[in-house]
Amino acid sequence: MDKLILLSFDVEEFDVPEEYGQTLPESMKFKVSAEGLDKVLELLDRLNIRATFFITANFAIHHPSTILEIAKKHEIASHGFYHASFCVEDLARSKQALEEITHQEVAGFRMARLQPVSDREIQQAGYRYNSSMNPTYLPGRYNNLSKPRIPYHSDRLLNIPVSVTPFIRFPLFWLSFKNLPLPLYKLASRITLNWDFYINLYFHPWEFTNIRGYQLPGYIKTRSGREMLDRLENYLRWVSAIGTFATFSEFQAKLDPRSLFKLL
Repeated sequence: MDKLILLSFDVEEFDVPEEYGQTLPESMKFKVSAEGLDKVLELLDRLNIRATFFITANFAIHHPSTILEIAKKHEIASHGFYHASFCVEDLARSKQALEEITHQEVAGFRMARLQPVSDREIQQAGYRYNSSMNPTYLPGRYNNLSKPRIPYHSDRLLNIPVSVTPFIRFPLFWLSFKNLPLPLYKLASRITLNWDFYINLYFHPWEFTNIRGYQLPGYIKTRSGREMLDRLENYLRWVSAIGTFATFSEFQAKLDPRSLFKLL
């Protein structure tokens, strides 16, 4: 089996400062994310890399032409309707809104902030896969140490957890990418890719803008803007030599439910 790199971006309203007491106007939330998204798309085009974009319907409705352009090359998946709020009805509503804009099937879902959501409700809304779980412990967010570390089926829904290293379950998500020395992050990536034959990574477009002026903890503001973009380019060039990029739907198509144990 080829070693596959599942690169994804959660495209949403930039509302993270509101978690720390700073209120932003709606226009600014869209502006920051849109600016970062343009930079991400330029980088991916230059490197000829395809990715999966988990997009809130709210963002897509405000930037339909951009989303339609993304859909020509990349996969579009749902990140809910709004980033700051959720109800079960949003599962179907966001899927429908994204499909109306892109004229393509939306097969995947990722919950905002990786919060718990019912697999049954996701499946009933018409999705084929879910990538809403980080199988590690993050204080104040979640404790998923008892959850599966690799893809698993819940009825007809494929769950694709965010990647963590084998054994100690060190998370390879955006925060560790920003804060670890890059050689150490590459080492953890190589170990995980060799062990699992795939790696599931995600970022946010707003990370690639200058967010140092917002009321955010240092571990979130560090390496934003151009520094973060250069860091990502360095990493993508490196990892492309040891794996092949694939969208989440392409990854799902390669998996036989009876052979998932081979990823252990």
